[in-house]
Amino acid sequence: MVPSQPSTPASPQSPSDMARPSTPQGSLRQRSVPSKKVDAAVFAPEVELDKLAKAVAEKVDYKYDTDYKIAFTLITILAFVTRFWGISHPNEVVFDEVHFGKFASYYLERTYFFDVHPPFGKLLFAFMGWLVGYDGHFHFENIGDSYIANKVPYVAFRALPAILGALTVSVTYLIMWESGYSLPACLLAAGLILLDNAHIGQTRLILLDATLVLAMACSLLFYIKWYKLRHQPFSRKWWKWLILTGFALSCDMSTKYVGLFAFVTIGSAVIIDLWDLLNISRPGGAISLVEFGKHFAARAFGLIIMPFLFYLFWFQVHFAVLYRSGPGDDFMTPEFQETLSDNVMLANAINIQYGDSISIRHKETKTYLHSHEDRYPLRYDDGRVSSQGQQVTGYPYNDTNNYWEILPANGEKKAGRNVKNHDLVRLRHLATDMILLSHDVASPYYPTNQEFTAVSVEDALGKRVNDTLFEVRIEHGKKNQDFKSVAGHFKLIHNPSKVAMWTHTKALPEWGYKQQEINGNKQIAPSSNIWIVEDIPSLPEDDPRRQKPERKVKQLPFLQKWFELQRAMFYHNSKLTSSHPYSSHPYQWPFLLRGVSFWTQADTRQQIYFLGNPVGWWLASSLLAVYAGIILADQVSLRRGIDALDRRTRSRLYNSTGFFFLAWATHYFPFYLMGRQLFLHHYLPAHLASCLVAGALLEFIFNSEPVDEPAPQTKKAITGPRHHVTARERFAGQSMLSAWIACLAVIAVVVAGWYYFLPLTYGYPGLSVDQVLRRKWLGYDLHFAK
Repeated sequence: MVPSQPSTPASPQSPSDMARPSTPQGSLRQRSVPSKKVDAAVFAPEVELDKLAKAVAEKVDYKYDTDYKIAFTLITILAFVTRFWGISHPNEVVFDEVHFGKFASYYLERTYFFDVHPPFGKLLFAFMGWLVGYDGHFHFENIGDSYIANKVPYVAFRALPAILGALTVSVTYLIMWESGYSLPACLLAAGLILLDNAHIGQTRLILLDATLVLAMACSLLFYIKWYKLRHQPFSRKWWKWLILTGFALSCDMSTKYVGLFAFVTIGSAVIIDLWDLLNISRPGGAISLVEFGKHFAARAFGLIIMPFLFYLFWFQVHFAVLYRSGPGDDFMTPEFQETLSDNVMLANAINIQYGDSISIRHKETKTYLHSHEDRYPLRYDDGRVSSQGQQVTGYPYNDTNNYWEILPANGEKKAGRNVKNHDLVRLRHLATDMILLSHDVASPYYPTNQEFTAVSVEDALGKRVNDTLFEVRIEHGKKNQDFKSVAGHFKLIHNPSKVAMWTHTKALPEWGYKQQEINGNKQIAPSSNIWIVEDIPSLPEDDPRRQKPERKVKQLPFLQKWFELQRAMFYHNSKLTSSHPYSSHPYQWPFLLRGVSFWTQADTRQQIYFLGNPVGWWLASSLLAVYAGIILADQVSLRRGIDALDRRTRSRLYNSTGFFFLAWATHYFPFYLMGRQLFLHHYLPAHLASCLVAGALLEFIFNSEPVDEPAPQTKKAITGPRHHVTARERFAGQSMLSAWIACLAVIAVVVAGWYYFLPLTYGYPGLSVDQVLRRKWLGYDLHFAK
């Protein structure tokens, strides 16, 4: 990103030259000085001439700032119009609104739920619902459920992402403006976001991406504003923008974990900045190691510690709001669940005693430990030989074949004594009077895992005595802790071989009645080995153990709850690997090879298909390749002694545009390392960065300055009876005109693409077969194509 040649700037930090330069040769705004103002002071003294030049420059600056402000206002209004137009359609649940609308309802009902995403974005939806007086009665169960019939203020919910999506356009414009780019460059970058169908479609629904993309854009803007104050370190404004950068980064990561990519972007720029501060020959002068330590500590505080504290704060709010038992209980440990009011564990947890008959259920797949008289076949399909023992399987329904009596290991009579953590036990299958056993025989589907079977009582107490011993290992349990039903999440560890009883969802063949395989997993640590005693069927309803006094809700330290939730979130996020009909691969995103079907209505032939504006998308992606080519060509030229760029142009190309390119790369390439489901919307932050690169390249292509002409001085330009237009000024005027022509031409084509795909973005009007087919540019899997 930073060239090493001497011709490059001496201090090439990431977004260097972000501010509009104040020197005449550094700003297009200062090149077009009105001639009649100069004529009034042709023969004025030199000091008066300097004052007049300064006044003219200030007036030109004011004029151009006004132009920027007018354009900013106009593009912001258009952003709100495009996001809010027809936002009430459709009045049904669309795509992932089933998740995030449901979560907002759970917040409003104070009911605990589990999700793989951090809470910030979902809390914003809940806050919006609270503002309009919604009570959370509707749980968004199915795509297509009516909002009108269920009296849901869905327009208010959708208004939140629409507002954030519109502000994203404004922030994109401000990023370019603050970076010192010309008005055409600002309009092009913001216009590509304004007129992109994917950004519009994703920000008109109850989804998290509007929050994510705005936070990412704000982190870039705030960092640039902070970086521009690098010559005023530790000033009040410097601290303000540093803290705001950290806050935006925290909001980004607190919405989705992919927000961590913004930390990589900003962090990379900060590391380069710190490395430059160590340079003893830097133009601004060397700083002491003590001063460097202060710079390092300030950045660590503002960009690491403060964002982390904000991140923790949203989880604290999350736990404070969700104090009632709910659908998320099953993802948490019994200790965590007992911190929730109305929790089933508080009411139904019963101490398990020797001699009890129990039903055991797998926590993850919800299947019961089951057995029946049928035997394993002599040979499996792959030719391996089994033990031909009694089948032990997983069965999804409650049945008498799911009942097991828990017996002490040594055969002594311990009826009436509580089973403790780490006790060795045997399990007797009541229906067949057989004892559970595992041994060194490969299971049907996993040759590396042990088979589970059952043997007679005589064998269990005779030659197979050790193979029928199992350890009850309570999750996070303490020594001598009582083993309880419902609350006692546990692993059943085969004592001789130290394998954990485990099951999975792949069904056995016909000989196993399509039930689940039970086997011994050599990997004991995974949470997929956890089981629960669901009930004690042998215990009468009037037994004193079932009569429970009212219990108080327990309290756990915040950090203990937070660590547990973090582990669960990361684990289940990593398990999102199943196929999806509309998932896509990262290599498909820059080329917009496929989208996602959000919603359809057969009667009216209406559909919402998540897809970007192909024209703007392909342009932005192409210019990324152009930028890489320009950098390569410049480096080769410099190696051959050819310096084709002036100092300021190269500085901006490598540092400012390079910063945007870095943001694109860090928000795109990490997805290649992920094994989970991926969709086109994961590319939206990277797409925004690519639009910034596109705007910056417009400036480079049309406003690069020649290097062979010295910069004009104000006094030399104002000589003689009238203003003489220099070659540099003519070049600047022609460049600006060309930039405007290119900008307007691109936006016109992008408008055409935006309008053409609007029926798929807004969901109306319905399209005929021929109209649908004409929009399948790259074979998009649209509905109603026949």
